[in-house]
Amino acid sequence: MLGPVILAASRSDRMRRLISAAPVTKQVVDRFIPGEGVDDIVPVVRDLADRGLELTMDVVGEDITNPAQAAAARDAYLELVDRLKPLELGTRAEMSVKLSMFGQALEDGHELALKNVRPVVEAAAEIGTTVTLDAEDHTTLDSMFAIHEELRKDFPQTGCVIQAYLFRTEADARRLAGNGSRVRLVKGAYKEPASVAYQDKHEIDRAYVRILGTLMEGTGYPMIGSHDPRLIAIGQELAHRAGRKLDEYEFQMLYGIRGDEQSRLAAEGHRMRVYTAYGTDWYGYFMRRLAEKPANLRFFARSMLTKG
Repeated sequence: MLGPVILAASRSDRMRRLISAAPVTKQVVDRFIPGEGVDDIVPVVRDLADRGLELTMDVVGEDITNPAQAAAARDAYLELVDRLKPLELGTRAEMSVKLSMFGQALEDGHELALKNVRPVVEAAAEIGTTVTLDAEDHTTLDSMFAIHEELRKDFPQTGCVIQAYLFRTEADARRLAGNGSRVRLVKGAYKEPASVAYQDKHEIDRAYVRILGTLMEGTGYPMIGSHDPRLIAIGQELAHRAGRKLDEYEFQMLYGIRGDEQSRLAAEGHRMRVYTAYGTDWYGYFMRRLAEKPANLRFFARSMLTKG
């Protein structure tokens, strides 16, 4: 299994230096991360919106070691909100945040992350859009869900992410499905122990379908985060069985992956949201994309061999 090896490499300073120095790296990274600054990303937002696609935007960077860096992450999102305002896209362009960027792992991190993320959620609401809290490794989830619940008291549209490979997620889905929340379901991309997570791909897929069924039967708004054609088809069938209209759920895929499928779903009238990351601290995000999908690794390796 290459996934765990790649995830380990994502935490290696030596591998970071090696890959960052490779001549072909920028070309390949650009496939997944279309810019380093907000000036780069605004034209991408316009282009995707003009093509009938929606966006959730992530300012990449998770290695926060002090409160000043957490505050800078907050300010980067506030700048993004300011630049989205004149575009008047509303919920067609929302934001995704990792609470680790807002100081969650620091001393008194729960309170610090809530303090930093709240102004972002407030600013998003002021321009008619919202924020989704990304899921990270299992040790952070109780804090994430508590912050999600706190934010929803004032901003009920705040979304969260759940991961199918974790044993706890079926119970989390039942809790979230009945209260009108927005929930993105993904398979999961962090290396988790067998004590808390399924390790077999087929077990993860079966869990994904069970959990998605729970979300579709509930009163919340399911967001199907997957590039898997079979799971996409199953999602459509579950939505149909639950009597959901096309605007009562959505699909989400990463920027740079299955673009033709994204356009197809949008053309059929589905809400299709593209997870679009940008920023200078791209390494960890990029390595997780390689770990999630073997085809991404093959693409990178082939480019390294032919153009490196």
